[in-house]
Amino acid sequence: MYQFTRVCIAAFALVAGSSAATADVTGRDKAQQQCAVCHGAVGLSSAPDAPNLAGQPEIYLVRQLEAYRNGTRRHEVMNVIAKPLKDDEIAALARWFSSIKLEAKTPS
Repeated sequence: MYQFTRVCIAAFALVAGSSAATADVTGRDKAQQQCAVCHGAVGLSSAPDAPNLAGQPEIYLVRQLEAYRNGTRRHEVMNVIAKPLKDDEIAALARWFSSIKLEAKTPS
């Protein structure tokens, strides 16, 4: 069995012109305004306690943001940020982050 500590995965955000063109512009703009500080400009966080959002499944992102908004998932900052989000804004953010393609590489 492989130990998780021995596996190193490098993720790179690849925002190709075609995927960027089809991604939700509203979601991209809202992400730059509200998410980038903690989760990085393209959803790859540099903060150790903030998860990467790039490449996450759209349905997962929607459900997590809804849970933060209604308080069933608790986080001091995220509950405040998600509270005013409308359903269409949550959907737009989820579409944007899920449209960012990642590439994982294992060590040689």
